[in-house]
Amino acid sequence: MRAKPDVWSSAVSWSAGDSPVITDVEAATYVIPTDAPEADGTLAWDETTMVVATARGGGQEGTGWSYAAGAARAVISDVLGPVVVGRPAFDIAALARDMARALRNVGRPGIGATALSAVDVALWDLKARLLKLPVASLLGRARDGVPVYGSGGFTSYDEKQTREQLTGWVERDGIPRVKIKIGEDWGRRERRDLSRIALARKVIGPDAELYVDANGGYTAAQAVRVAREMADWDVTWFEEPVSSQDLAGLCAVRARVRPDVAAGEYSWSLADSARLIDAGAVDCLQLDVTRCGGITEFLRGAALAAAHNLEVSAHCAPNLHAHVGTAVPNLRHVEYFHDHQRIEQMLFDGALSPVDGELVPDPGRPGLGLRLRDADAESFRVA
Repeated sequence: MRAKPDVWSSAVSWSAGDSPVITDVEAATYVIPTDAPEADGTLAWDETTMVVATARGGGQEGTGWSYAAGAARAVISDVLGPVVVGRPAFDIAALARDMARALRNVGRPGIGATALSAVDVALWDLKARLLKLPVASLLGRARDGVPVYGSGGFTSYDEKQTREQLTGWVERDGIPRVKIKIGEDWGRRERRDLSRIALARKVIGPDAELYVDANGGYTAAQAVRVAREMADWDVTWFEEPVSSQDLAGLCAVRARVRPDVAAGEYSWSLADSARLIDAGAVDCLQLDVTRCGGITEFLRGAALAAAHNLEVSAHCAPNLHAHVGTAVPNLRHVEYFHDHQRIEQMLFDGALSPVDGELVPDPGRPGLGLRLRDADAESFRVA
């Protein structure tokens, strides 16, 4: 029997000339097994949870989601839905502000931020569909498509899996930049980290860019040492060499290594991004539309970075970042993360695939250009 979704609804209607009114907000949770065991420097997993928010009004519906714990569903249904239902669908700035305020006692970081992000994205999708525009056009494009980098290279992969994944990105998808995970077992396996970096360079050849991500698994001194040893393989991006909470450590690493230091995927609000920037901790600021507060806060974070002459990189969820990324002049690239792109291809009509290393939103599809295929998603739905 199909589980009834969590819904907050209203019978309020709208009249001609007014903004359509949001009539209901629905939340649902899906748990999707990975296609193989996955691990990075500090965590291992074999399934991914996606919390989907649907906002309806004016005869249309908008969809947003976050890769988050299932608890975000209750926050959407119990806390955020009542804030937005019955209000004008076009007034996203006011809705985003009031949803953030409603999280005061719940807590903005973590679960609260992922719930807020999913609803905010759904509201932008709804508004664009009501106006019969792609989200990229509604925001205003700075470019037609967004450059991506292939991301995976999990520490749990053997050599065969690593070769096949990297080769696919470079040769099949035409992606000229790839990233692998290092910092295995909280930095206890440096030799294997370095051997995997060497393998990655051998597989992708001399011309593709090579990135690494330690997921905060190293100490600052260790990160500097590893960076010096991997210099022979021309690594140009060093993501979270230490925890993103360790601003002093990020600064110390950044001052002593050649690759660009990146962090920010765990910025739950604009204030978190500001702290990274003010500390001088990053060469490129990461932002995640499913964590930072949705499209609304992603744009603010990108503008803040631009004011400090920094580029931004979009973390994971490639089909959500494709549209907002086209509107950001200082975007460096979008992370084409293996797990998320696989889920989005499995469950959504209109999911994008890279062409010559870019994702290009379809100008003929309104909103985010995506529709959840209920029949395909149902087997992953959590009651």
